[in-house]
Amino acid sequence: MEKKTRYWVRRTLMLTMVVLIGAALYQAFYEEKELGPEVGEQAPDFALKTLEGEELKLSDLRGKTVLVNFWATWCKPCRKEMPAIQNVSDKYKEKGFQVVGVNIAETKVSVSGFARQLELDFPILLDSDRRVTKLYRVGPIPFSVFIDKNGKVIRKVNGQMDEGQLEGYTREALSR
Repeated sequence: MEKKTRYWVRRTLMLTMVVLIGAALYQAFYEEKELGPEVGEQAPDFALKTLEGEELKLSDLRGKTVLVNFWATWCKPCRKEMPAIQNVSDKYKEKGFQVVGVNIAETKVSVSGFARQLELDFPILLDSDRRVTKLYRVGPIPFSVFIDKNGKVIRKVNGQMDEGQLEGYTREALSR
């Protein structure tokens, strides 16, 4: 009886492993096909409300080099990179560089307090239903997308950037 039980336990474990490996492979293949906009592709247009309640469309910024930064107030790396983003925004705004912060699913009150505390003056958009976050396939935050004057994605950055990186990426983007 014990041999028979061992036989079925092994078979069940083997079948479970095969199913799990198959599911992992399917998921990897599926996710590979849906990575959001790739470098060189047109950035998907979107429209979101600013903290002031006005609608801002990405396409309204055509002709400018744009940094779209996805973030949240509870994200420590996001908080750390915001002053650098503001500094680079101030430095390159006159050269046609526009920063757009996209907050992911937080209340207007908490986002407004955060922006006030860090003295952010670039547009902050509220993606309350995560529609744009899904459109851009945002994973871990902060997540940044640099877009050229023609609306094409030129760089995607996962994770926190320091001021040197931001400035280098901005100069590169402006030179296109």
